[in-house]
Amino acid sequence: MSSPDAVSSFAQLDLPATLQKALVEVGYETPSAIQSQIIPHMLEGVDVLGQAQTGTGKTAAYALPILMRCKYAQGKNPRALILAPTRELVMQIHTVMIGLAQFTDLRILALYGGLGPKPQIQALEEGVDILVSTPGRFLELYRKDVIVVKELKFLILDEADKM
Repeated sequence: MSSPDAVSSFAQLDLPATLQKALVEVGYETPSAIQSQIIPHMLEGVDVLGQAQTGTGKTAAYALPILMRCKYAQGKNPRALILAPTRELVMQIHTVMIGLAQFTDLRILALYGGLGPKPQIQALEEGVDILVSTPGRFLELYRKDVIVVKELKFLILDEADKM
């Protein structure tokens, strides 16, 4: 398998117009180092492990390929799962994902504790494409058979060293 080269501009990624527009809207001009190295590999379906300092765009490095590959709302069950160790990080990732997906119809849901699960269960029952969750809330709802994982195509462990 050939290894894709790092990219120096988002234009090299052949992004759909919806994602190009969102990148402009959220203020991304050129890919950061982690983005330029990770995105091409993820688009090819290669498993990756990335490490970079806070504020370098790690979330967008995996969010863009997920959004590109999921493309549009489909079915009821999630196709991507992003696990993060804290509610604060889940909310931060969710905000980035919503910003990048703002011109798509993808359904992105954040799951975390600290509040009752009923509204989250309702949202899951209505259908979701991308889940961003803490491990605890994910397991709680999975064990209640509220989350179906058979259609997952992406699994992201953000700050895996902390979980």
